[in-house]
Amino acid sequence: MDPARIQALIEDGMPGAQAEVSGADGVHFEATVVANQFAGKLPLARHRLVYATLGDLMGGAIHALALKTLTPEEAARR
Repeated sequence: MDPARIQALIEDGMPGAQAEVSGADGVHFEATVVANQFAGKLPLARHRLVYATLGDLMGGAIHALALKTLTPEEAARR
């Protein structure tokens, strides 16, 4: 598994989202995802939205994924 594929899966599964994914060992990754879909949602619900785009890869080809999930407004304040 590579970061570019994970990024594409997230962005395809969440139209309008922007994802930045890194991870050098092929199984442990970090991602920052900015999406309008996160508005009004708690962190757990945001993470579930991202995990849903990756399906069965989570816990398989993707052993671990550390997430930062932000709305565009939250990202602009950073």
